[in-house]
Amino acid sequence: MAKGRLASLAGDHRPGKLRCFVLACLLLLPLAGFAAPATMRVDYYHTGNHIEETFSLDRIVIEPLPWPGDLAKSIDDTNLGGYRFKVRDPRSHRLLYSRGFSSIFAEWVTTAEAENAHRTFSESLRFPAPDSPVELVLEKREGGEFREVWTIVIDPKDRSIDSSRPAAPGPLLTLQASGAPATKVNLLILGDGYTAAERKKFEQDARRFTEILFARSPFREHRQEFNVWGLCPAAEESGISQPSRGIHRRNPLGTSYDTFGSERYILTAENRALRDVASFAPYEFMEILVNAKTYGGGGIFNQYATVAADSEWAPYVFVHEFGHHFAGLADEYYTSQVAYLPPAKPVEPWEPNATTRADPMNLKWKDLVTPGTPIPTPWRKDEFETVEQAMQSRRQDLRARNQPESEIDQLFQQEKEKQDALLAKDTYADRVGAFEGADYQAHGYYRPQENCIMFTRYDSFCAVCRRAIETIIAMYAN
Repeated sequence: MAKGRLASLAGDHRPGKLRCFVLACLLLLPLAGFAAPATMRVDYYHTGNHIEETFSLDRIVIEPLPWPGDLAKSIDDTNLGGYRFKVRDPRSHRLLYSRGFSSIFAEWVTTAEAENAHRTFSESLRFPAPDSPVELVLEKREGGEFREVWTIVIDPKDRSIDSSRPAAPGPLLTLQASGAPATKVNLLILGDGYTAAERKKFEQDARRFTEILFARSPFREHRQEFNVWGLCPAAEESGISQPSRGIHRRNPLGTSYDTFGSERYILTAENRALRDVASFAPYEFMEILVNAKTYGGGGIFNQYATVAADSEWAPYVFVHEFGHHFAGLADEYYTSQVAYLPPAKPVEPWEPNATTRADPMNLKWKDLVTPGTPIPTPWRKDEFETVEQAMQSRRQDLRARNQPESEIDQLFQQEKEKQDALLAKDTYADRVGAFEGADYQAHGYYRPQENCIMFTRYDSFCAVCRRAIETIIAMYAN
């Protein structure tokens, strides 16, 4: 069966060298002791508001390519994500596969809109196709613990399972080939808003961002643990939607600015289209390059990340948002405007780099704290907030006067220079501690180090974020 499936990959839409490499990698799976099962995907609808949510099945799909992951690493023990799904034997309840994740719905329910409206989002769960019936269990984190919220039984012999092949999005680009997919982290870089005539631009952008990612530690040290692929379905028009400026596009992946009313937040609600395109690559993580200049991006843990490829600040946004998607890192900043409402009371974040428990015994990264560092850790918080208030005021003024993007970029550069200078001189600037101000909250939430790419437009991840990233790399690569 595996041989027949591999033979079906040799479509004319792939260049010969790439086709040979993909086939060789997939053929290596059984040689390494893996059966290379098919990839099963469950598309479902996630509906609700700020106090209730329901789940309903859309379709079950067999994707074109075999499962790309390491079957020996099927169980997720990281305890990350606002949600988690499990695949288990229905009789013995033996766990076969699990992964934590977050969702667009989970972010939307924290906005003001969710207090007055219902919305539905399409989501997907992917796992190795079983050869006998299994239970798919979806769990939600509540009070720090997961509880079951939806369960379905899947019989792989069910005739309604869709094994049809969607239209090929275009040639698959090999950006970095380090080994068989089952032995590496598989990253797929997608393009949205690129016309057929801009195919070469996408290839150049994809290669550029590959180098940007591996220039940052700890990705740099683990570069050979990654395969990187590229796919770019051709758009009818160049660019993506920007509703706040009256710009609307029917681009293939549906990416758009102004998510949740935040002008620079880029996500897509077209999950079905996204997943069908991505199914033509062996992937575990997705980065979407949007063909646009305005500063923007987004990242959802274990879903995807986005970045405006031509923004001056794209290198920073790309790495920052990929941190959300890849390792479940929290935003550590708290002075910028966001669409989310503050929690009624402090809630311990599941993310590895934010906490409400700033005491030496319960700090989640206590093993990395520099000896002699006070917890909570003092820093120049008041001075920082004064600088940020002035910068935010100037930014709002530039936006109100509809000034060009170049002026916003200059303001961001001035802001970065002031932030770096201010935070570098502090007493505990180079130490791991518990610095108040994180997760969009000025008080009661703490971050590990005074500066980090998840806090400002700094150039590096802090020690805690680096460790979180390496944990995920180890979970997928061997």
